[in-house]
Formats: sequence, C-alpha cells, structure tokens
Amino acid sequence: MSRAGLDKKPSEVAEMFDGVAKGYDRTNSWMTLGFDRRWREWTRRVLEAGPGEKVLDLAAGTAVSTVEFASSGAWCVAADFSLGMLRSGAHRDVPKVAADALRLPFADGVFDAATVSFGLRNFSDTVAALREMARVVRPGGRLVILEVSTPPWRPMRALYRGIGLRVLPAIARPFSSNPEAYQYLAESMHDWHDQRALGELIAEAGWEDVAWLNLTFGVAALHKATKPVTDPTASP
Repeated sequence: MSRAGLDKKPSEVAEMFDGVAKGYDRTNSWMTLGFDRRWREWTRRVLEAGPGEKVLDLAAGTAVSTVEFASSGAWCVAADFSLGMLRSGAHRDVPKVAADALRLPFADGVFDAATVSFGLRNFSDTVAALREMARVVRPGGRLVILEVSTPPWRPMRALYRGIGLRVLPAIARPFSSNPEAYQYLAESMHDWHDQRALGELIAEAGWEDVAWLNLTFGVAALHKATKPVTDPTASP
C-alpha cells in the first residue's frame, strides 16, 4: 500500500492518489455521509461561473467537481497530477489535463476563475500554488477554495478532531482501493490551517477581497477571493 508523508513530496502524493483512484468517489461519499455532493453544489454557487467563462478546476481528481461546475454553462477543465485519478474519470465528458499545481501548463490570464476542492492541502507549497493560480487567472478573476477546516464551536471541534479524524481510516477501509492512504489524509486534515490562517495565505499569494463561508458546522469551508485588476506580481 502507498501513502504519502506529511512533507508532501509530489511523487509520493501522486502515487498515493493513483492508488486510491479506483473507488475514490464512492469512498468520499461514505466518509462525508453524502455531504460531498452538497459541498460541490455550494462551491458552484459561490464560483458564479456562467456561459462564456473559462474555469480551471485544479486537483480535480476524477472530474466529478468539474462536471458540477460545467453544469452552470461555463467551459471547465479538470487538471490533476495523478494520471490514475484522471483515468478513473475518463467517462466524464469534460476536458482533462495532467498538470503540476506549481507549474501549470497554461498561459497567463487565460481563465476567468480557478477552484480547488479538497486538494489544496496536498500541495507541497500552498502559497506558491495560490500564486500560480493567480498567474493563469485574468485580472479581476475569481478564486474559490473548498477545503476541510476547523469547526469554530468548541464541542464540535473536539468531536471532529478527537473522534471523527481518528475513525476516518477505519470508515474508508471497506471501500477504498488503498486504505493506507486515508491515514495520511486524516493526518493532513488534522494539521491543516483554520479559516483565518488559510485566508491569510490566500492574501499573501496576492489575492484580494478574501472571505470565507463555513459549511456543515465548519468541518469544511469555502474561501473566495479576487485577483487584483492591477497584478502586483506582474513584471514592469
């Protein structure tokens, strides 16, 4: 069985996700008690993409999120560095591209929006990935991040961290093609930033108007931001 370490070496993370690709969508639905579908719907609403717009869905995995976003009429591309995940989503009729989040194979400013669903915490350099997404989004374009987060209510936070994350690997075991990987995923969820800390990283990467919305008591959160019309990272 393959799992990545919390140092998040890209080759290890890619290999691990290749290993969980088979049955990944089913396992996610079981682990989240079906809330994953509702979270994707909320992400689509916050993204506010429409016909004529181009959207980058990064760390898209099997492209289930890409299909959700494309239902708004926007042109959406699924990008991921796990070929196994992209192959598992081959039946989904959206464009798919193998891509490294730190070196995206796209020109500057070609997208109206970029989004990541439960993938940002797997990047080896969070701020660098956020900056790279800003590079490929047009000035005034949007960023939407759906990620695990920290419940602000103390009893819920204790339940989530003390029990929920500990039993997650056991819940995943009967359904996953690589149960060992879910130990890493549980650890990465435990070590991830809370809402404000992630918002500060997004701002550090050059995005502005950063805001967030808690979902399901703060177990997950949506962060939204805008690329400045005048890009401070652009060359003179």
